[in-house]
Amino acid sequence: MDLRDLTYFQTIAELGHLGRAAEKLNRSQPALSKSIQRLEESLGTRLFQRDGRGIKLTDVGALLLARGKQLQLDIAQTEREVRDFASGLVGNIRLGCAASMAEYLLPQLASALLERAPELTLKLSIGQDDVLKESLMAGRLDAIICTLIVDDPKYRSYPILQDEVIVVASADHPVFDSPITLKDLCQYRWVLGAPTVTARRWIDNVFVERQLPPPQVQIETNSISLLPRLIAQTRLLSFAARETLEHGLGTSWLREVPLAETTMSRTVAVAVRAEGYLPPAVGAMVALLRDAGPGFFRSE
Repeated sequence: MDLRDLTYFQTIAELGHLGRAAEKLNRSQPALSKSIQRLEESLGTRLFQRDGRGIKLTDVGALLLARGKQLQLDIAQTEREVRDFASGLVGNIRLGCAASMAEYLLPQLASALLERAPELTLKLSIGQDDVLKESLMAGRLDAIICTLIVDDPKYRSYPILQDEVIVVASADHPVFDSPITLKDLCQYRWVLGAPTVTARRWIDNVFVERQLPPPQVQIETNSISLLPRLIAQTRLLSFAARETLEHGLGTSWLREVPLAETTMSRTVAVAVRAEGYLPPAVGAMVALLRDAGPGFFRSE
């Protein structure tokens, strides 16, 4: 089967008219007729039948059209792979990053990548880790930076650095008026991510494992940038990365609620799909993060 004949066939099938296809392809009608004839002879069946002044696909023709489109996608993917290997770090990286890590991690990472490969392009997506993992598996992202993924064979997850997530409140919150215990936090309401987010599940479990009710969530959000002002202007508690508290915009309004039980130590990692094509640029980025990840913390 000739790929050019298949391309002609797809155009004819989509237009349903040999003459219009000839105009679009800048080919003569006899040339297109011979192309279809070659395909039919190689397959041993008819692909078109008359339909008034036009033509329409047979059942076999409809099947070939669907398979042909998939074949064209496979060819395009193959061409991308070849170009990527030939170009090294020239390419595009579709990178997702957990919202709690983006502010203190991505600027340094982007700078390091562009210094090594000035022609590289980045498409950055910020979100909660549950959404990022779904996008990675669906092929919408090439890699994600989030909490280390363990015991899931669908991902390859590589540790890059350690950080902590802590309970925070407005600097003048009444929780600071007396010695603080975990039970004291139950009387206040919270702003947290969705229940499917790793950090949210962790903080919920802290309370449940000690026979206390989980945090009362009054506002659920995936916007980390919204948190400082939101917490500062309410009596809500929240759960945020220590680096965000120390270096984020407007965090002078906030204060850590110092409890060992609610301090979550986590491993930040870069993850890719266990199966599937990994562009060279993405592989180089993963290697950079594994080798120099701790250096991407925001400087004090």
